Amino acid sequence: MSKITLAHGAGGKETAELLEDLIFSKVKDGLKRVKGGLGIDHPDDGALIPIENGKFLVVSTDAYTVSPIFFPGGDIGKLAVCGSINDVLVMGGFPIAMLDTIVVEEGFPIDMLRRIIDSMVETLASENVALIGGDFKVMPRGYIDKIVISTTGIGISERPIVDLNIQPGNRILVSGFLGEHGATIMALQHGLNTDVLKSDVKPLTGLFKPLMARFPNAIKASGDPTRGGLSMLLNNWAKLSGNLIYVDESEIPLREPVRKYSEMLGVDPLHLASEGVAVLAVDGDVAEEVLEFMKSLGFNDAAIIGEVRRSEEFQGLVVIRSEIGGLRVLEPPTGEIVPRIC
Repeated sequence: MSKITLAHGAGGKETAELLEDLIFSKVKDGLKRVKGGLGIDHPDDGALIPIENGKFLVVSTDAYTVSPIFFPGGDIGKLAVCGSINDVLVMGGFPIAMLDTIVVEEGFPIDMLRRIIDSMVETLASENVALIGGDFKVMPRGYIDKIVISTTGIGISERPIVDLNIQPGNRILVSGFLGEHGATIMALQHGLNTDVLKSDVKPLTGLFKPLMARFPNAIKASGDPTRGGLSMLLNNWAKLSGNLIYVDESEIPLREPVRKYSEMLGVDPLHLASEGVAVLAVDGDVAEEVLEFMKSLGFNDAAIIGEVRRSEEFQGLVVIRSEIGGLRVLEPPTGEIVPRIC
């Protein structure tokens, strides 16, 4: 590898290899986390820093370059705020504050910037999350494409949810239809009609707060399938735990328009990003109860899609049973899936 390609930013196999080569392998083990916490020693949706009374500070940071910056269901501002809120939530944290950095191109319309910032502030207010700091920069015309936003979410957790806790017997649940955001952005970038598509971008506070209160010890892992989609998230879990993750394709909630647009453009819908969906690994004996509780909260399309199994032969793999009964390995996404999807 001599140059960066778009594939390196797609959230798939190339991204993971780049981070390992350029960053993770260069940092001493003792500096990959704060003592007693979690960091890039076991990369997750955020980091954990121990504080008083057995609690943890949850910190998550991300950058957003989505194109187009306005799309059905949201905009880059709402996406940035929801993304960091959700990354804190899936770590078992309750979001309390956020910092942002906004970099815009010279000549960017003030009215568009106002719309984006208003969207960010409105979303933060709806979640009662404080905006406590940030930065603003302007780049000369042509040195950046319109706007880039980064956000850092901060939360408090009494019971962190860490992917290291996945174990055989866990069931895999999703909170709703997958691939909605990715399909929408993909269609827009190809100039296709998007009347039947809409990004699912939203905060998941209404799911996680009651879920963690009702089942404080049952959730063993959680994540939001953004870049790389469900396939990348499950492959990360399988590799991390050394187990086999088995998935039943017929149980995965996908809307027909997402299926059709994916087929038309030659993309596996399981590689597409969701920005308002959670994936959970929960104790098998309470999985059905968790599912019914999720539906009672309004997540009517939630489903149990698979389970974690012990397997010497297929450890670290995700195997999917097709709708016609065949089995195949669900590989992590590679190459340029959808550039600037988030």
